Amino acid sequence: MKKAIMYGGGNIGRGFIGALLSQSGFEVTFIDVAEPVVKALQENHTYPVRYVTSEGHKDVWIQNVTAVNGNDTEAATDAIANCEIMATAVGARILKFIVPNIIAGLRKRWAMNKGPLNIIICENLMDANKVLEGMLKDQLTAEECAKFDETVGLVEASIGRMVPVQTEEMKDGEPLRVCVESYGFLPVDKAAFKGVVPEITNMVPYDPFDFYIKRKLYVHNMGHATCAYLGDLLGLEYIYQAIDVPEVRILVQNAMLESALALSKKYGASLFDLQLHITDLLQRFTNAALKDTCQRVGGDPARKLSPADRLIGSSLTALDMGITPAYITVGAAAGLKRYINETEGLEQNLDTGRKVLAEIAQLNTEDTLAQLILDYYEMLLSGCTVSDLLKKADLIKHSSLGAVI
Repeated sequence: MKKAIMYGGGNIGRGFIGALLSQSGFEVTFIDVAEPVVKALQENHTYPVRYVTSEGHKDVWIQNVTAVNGNDTEAATDAIANCEIMATAVGARILKFIVPNIIAGLRKRWAMNKGPLNIIICENLMDANKVLEGMLKDQLTAEECAKFDETVGLVEASIGRMVPVQTEEMKDGEPLRVCVESYGFLPVDKAAFKGVVPEITNMVPYDPFDFYIKRKLYVHNMGHATCAYLGDLLGLEYIYQAIDVPEVRILVQNAMLESALALSKKYGASLFDLQLHITDLLQRFTNAALKDTCQRVGGDPARKLSPADRLIGSSLTALDMGITPAYITVGAAAGLKRYINETEGLEQNLDTGRKVLAEIAQLNTEDTLAQLILDYYEMLLSGCTVSDLLKKADLIKHSSLGAVI
């Protein structure tokens, strides 16, 4: 049986990518450092994925799986050396810790004259392929770097499936169970593969791929984060509760439409198709059975407010395309408020807001984008409601040159 490595046995690893690899006829070895997960996979060789909707659920058992502990260098590198395909889903901050095992595995492959290795990178990180390449080549010799370029494909993926933090209730007596939504397509960068593109269930190779990365980050992730931060303002726990508030839904939908219009202009993509994608996303946000929280979706606001990420990156792209991000910046302002709330030593005031945008978002606070965000943030400081934010956004949009929405 063909062998695949899934580096990362967490929610995305088990609940999406590992499951697709198994369903594609691979024997899947998970590499993780969570010993209870590793041990259970070694003993059972199967685990359940539960597809949940507001109407009910369905369990599917994923077969032909095992695991090794990432701290067992020999076992991990042996597995990497002998696989046909590999994927990572460890989290952007953990990537650097798995590099030594990957390098050792590559060196062993090269010594064995194995064929090319494609690594599908399933991390929520801009330019994840370049980031990982830099980490790997930093520890390779010049000769090994040349060998790397010939034999290793670093394949970016766009992870659209929503997988929340798993509660004991969701596990329902099965420690390895992962509850997920039914959406299961995996867009990947077709041009990045070395050799033959493998046949993997629901994997869709695209070229050029940059558009799909931006669509995921600037439409899906941006809309999701905006929904979470607006839910925070209303004191709501779950995403489905937030998107059910009419004013929130309008703000989220219009923010995604602003970004979609910008992407359509920049890449020549079908605006109609992007609108259909937004309609699908809005419906998926209403999935109460996922129990996805505003706390999780809005987590790490510093990253979400960074220059190329979902809120600031989509706003800058909109401005570049002549579109005023009147609705996206509402989400950015709410995200700014959450960041200040969560950061020890910071106080909620306009001066702090300016400093955070300068340091985290790297914005000149005199520029249009910073002013839009700060105007909304000042409204929040004065006690304005989500309805007030929507009225202000509508006013800005309708008065701005080139307004489309």
